[in-house]
Amino acid sequence: MDLGIAGRTAIVCASSKGLGRGCAEALAEAGCTVVINGRDAKTLEATAAAIRAATGATIIAVVADVSTRAGQDALLAAAPNPDILVNNNGGPPPKPFRQVTREGLLEGVVQNMATPLELVQRVIDGMVERGFGRIINITSASVVTPLTGLDVSSAARAGLTAFLSGVAREVAHANVTINNILPGVFDTDRIKTATTKAAEMQGISMDEAVKRRLAAVPAGRLGRPDEFGKLCAFVASTHAGYITGQNFLIDGGSFRGTF
Repeated sequence: MDLGIAGRTAIVCASSKGLGRGCAEALAEAGCTVVINGRDAKTLEATAAAIRAATGATIIAVVADVSTRAGQDALLAAAPNPDILVNNNGGPPPKPFRQVTREGLLEGVVQNMATPLELVQRVIDGMVERGFGRIINITSASVVTPLTGLDVSSAARAGLTAFLSGVAREVAHANVTINNILPGVFDTDRIKTATTKAAEMQGISMDEAVKRRLAAVPAGRLGRPDEFGKLCAFVASTHAGYITGQNFLIDGGSFRGTF
């Protein structure tokens, strides 16, 4: 399927690896110029080279911390008028809620709510003026399914979801959409780190922790970043202009609900 976004410019935050990289690869395959971002220059440049080689797309690598004003400035200097924004950022590590400090709570809000909102504020008016925009927030299945130890991450991402729900309706008339993709367990470094921490918190082996995670997934496996990226690219496409303010849960059937 031609997604109709060849020639568009996309910013994908935190995209040197994992789900962000999956999104960057899929958007590059669709013909977008893609600005990718990460904090480690070596990893980021390797990712940029790999995507260029695989797709022939223009890939611009920006080493920056997107949670800072300087980092956001660097991204927007590379792409002042993006057509597509994919918000992504690492969340706080799992921690028992009794150990959550005020500082840790505020940091989680900065990373997973305030930062994406700041980026949306800076790009959305241009999208409205041009009559095209796709904003996609990578949040988490924990927004709708409580996960022990991820309270700060879940709360911040739920706040982001609620905040932008109204905004999505304000700009829909201009062919600007805002949607969220909620990943379950995917084969990424973050899941490996979270599983290791969960094993420690529960006093079980790593193998047992992995077994328990997969037992809760009807698909019986971890998700792949490339299949996540394909969903992201479709939501960013011209074909998705009538979809806004929605949450796409991609979790292998783990959420045990009908609605």
